[in-house]
Amino acid sequence: MTKDKVSTDALITQIVAGIEDVKGNDITILDLREIENTVTSYFIICNGSSNTQVNAIVNSVQRKVSKELKENAWHVEGTDQAEWVLMDYVNVVVHVFQKHIREYYDLEGLWGDAKTTVIESTY
Repeated sequence: MTKDKVSTDALITQIVAGIEDVKGNDITILDLREIENTVTSYFIICNGSSNTQVNAIVNSVQRKVSKELKENAWHVEGTDQAEWVLMDYVNVVVHVFQKHIREYYDLEGLWGDAKTTVIESTY
């Protein structure tokens, strides 16, 4: 598949599924499309309870998106410390935090004008 053929909705669905597969917590989607001068269309934010779980979430998302959509992140950074890992899929940027780091940076507060969708966990 070419980049144009993978819909943003399908990408978001697979990213969320990858997070849920390894029990990532507090999944929030920020729709940034109505905000001027943003670098992406969506943020997906979640957290894990340890650096091991943060890396498990990142690996799960990468596997799920690669397997289902034949897509890879354009850029991934932060896996060494696994306190805040950023995965850039161009139209969608995934932020995987440890809980205390997420609270400190408060991306949801910084992007308070964004339309917010909270994904209720099923576990």
